[in-house]
Amino acid sequence: MPELDMLVRGGTVVTPTGVKNADIGIADGRIVALESALQATSHEVIEAKGLHVLPGLIDAHVHFNEPGRAEWEGFETGTKAFAAGGGTLFFDMPLNAHPPTVDVESFDLKLEAAKSKALVDFSFWGGLVPGNLDRLEELADRGVVGFKAFMSNSGIEDFQSVDDHTLREGMKRAKKLGKLVAVHAESDAMTEELSRKYVSAGKTSIRDYLDSRPIEAELEAIQRALGLAGETGCALHIVHVSCGAGVLLIASAKKLGLDVTCETCPHYLTLTEEDVIRLGAVAKCAPPLRPLAAQDSLWEYVKAGHVTTIGSDHSPAPPTMKLNSDFFKVWGGISGVQHTWPLLITEGHVKRRVALELLSRFVSVNVAERFKLPQAKKGMMVGSDADLALVDLQQEFTIGGTDLLYRHQQSPYVGRTVKGQVVQTVLRGQSVFKDGKIVSKPVGQFVKV
Repeated sequence: MPELDMLVRGGTVVTPTGVKNADIGIADGRIVALESALQATSHEVIEAKGLHVLPGLIDAHVHFNEPGRAEWEGFETGTKAFAAGGGTLFFDMPLNAHPPTVDVESFDLKLEAAKSKALVDFSFWGGLVPGNLDRLEELADRGVVGFKAFMSNSGIEDFQSVDDHTLREGMKRAKKLGKLVAVHAESDAMTEELSRKYVSAGKTSIRDYLDSRPIEAELEAIQRALGLAGETGCALHIVHVSCGAGVLLIASAKKLGLDVTCETCPHYLTLTEEDVIRLGAVAKCAPPLRPLAAQDSLWEYVKAGHVTTIGSDHSPAPPTMKLNSDFFKVWGGISGVQHTWPLLITEGHVKRRVALELLSRFVSVNVAERFKLPQAKKGMMVGSDADLALVDLQQEFTIGGTDLLYRHQQSPYVGRTVKGQVVQTVLRGQSVFKDGKIVSKPVGQFVKV
């Protein structure tokens, strides 16, 4: 065998089909060998004994807010945090960039910003909003992974929610273009009516906010989206499903032949409504955190394989936007992209005995398959890009605010003790994070779908 560029030796490797002790040979950015006691010389050797070698995280749901709102996060700080958590490829949402990614002009602005700042590889979502139906084809030609729509108020004036007519027409066009549609599924009518009711009565506490966005609002929108997908034949992905009841609706529709999948997020799997009451604004999101019973049900569907992907829905904002006595006016969004692996390992693998190879599928191969990524991004196997996260499963640590690499060091996970420290992240055969430090310049590449 010719000399390797990198040899990862002695680790416990998590592949799409199982866990095995193996060495990983890397050349020209790709995995060229995956076998025990690999006999080869290498320019760089990583001793991985005692570590698990996991696939680099593919996060299909982040908001890095650039261009236009880099003061909220930005590609530089966002991708540093992501790399520190074992991340190697992210899909940036069309909001909260300004302008949002709803046409080729805004796409090109985002692409230029990411090319110069992203530490890891990236893809983009296009937006589906009122008035941009005729721009979907040009976005598809640019290589977006799909089109994101909100069925309720997004909270951002320049990214409007869709009515059923717009969503139906968007789905028809997406079907012709071979792209899927992803939806934020909450009933706009129900949430708006309840919000007005509570606010007009002066009821603006955390508990009031939680009650204004009930599970029923999520289920109603999921049902409606499923109906439109069935009518149009469009591939559908429901993002950030917060409860087992929502996954059940999706799993049932899939059994009937609909091309539908869903995502959930680490915060729904690790935090409950009691946490948002305790922590306040850093734990506000929409759909909101749910009661423990809903979380337990969600985990059962995760373990059964009815959830397809797990994404962080990293949605940061400046601290000033988290300060308001009226909880309805507090910016909703959780910062979490740096700790997806430790959270899933601690809550899923350690506490709930979910196999590592199943957890890894939710953040790697399942994402690659659902969104039709190039073959090189489809998992830990010979021929794939050498995108790796080396993790010490036994290392326990407490998440500290000063350890966060976000632009704003705030997160509901601060103070939480977890297992599964990421010690090194490798992107296409190059170390980008090692022993607590960023060790690379921005080397991210656009992954066209």
